[in-house]
Amino acid sequence: QVQLVESGGGLVQAGDSLRLSCAASRRTFGRTFSLNAMGWFRQAPGKEREFVAAINWSDGRTYYADSIKGRFTSSRDNAKNTVYLQLNMLKPEDTAVYYCAARTVLRPGVFSPETYDYWGQGTQVTVSS
Repeated sequence: QVQLVESGGGLVQAGDSLRLSCAASRRTFGRTFSLNAMGWFRQAPGKEREFVAAINWSDGRTYYADSIKGRFTSSRDNAKNTVYLQLNMLKPEDTAVYYCAARTVLRPGVFSPETYDYWGQGTQVTVSS
């Protein structure tokens, strides 16, 4: 069992930046875990949860949704089992609850929320115009 704790959301103006963090830790004392991938998704009111970014834990390869490519960057700190999402040039349409997700097993693809086993509590990002 893996626990994910997110931080870093907030209220900003269009064009501003934010950095989200998501730290993974074992929920059960004494058990170790190895991450396979971590992802970021977001959900705006009345909309479905959508893929934002993901990072392959073994080689650091990153994947991004077209809507945020060039503005958002995902990175990781292996030693801390932490993934970051740097959000630059924020737009009002980026307003959503952002969730991080993780998995410890290899599955095909990183874009579908169904391929992840663990989820953070979500952090609100609000961008005013």
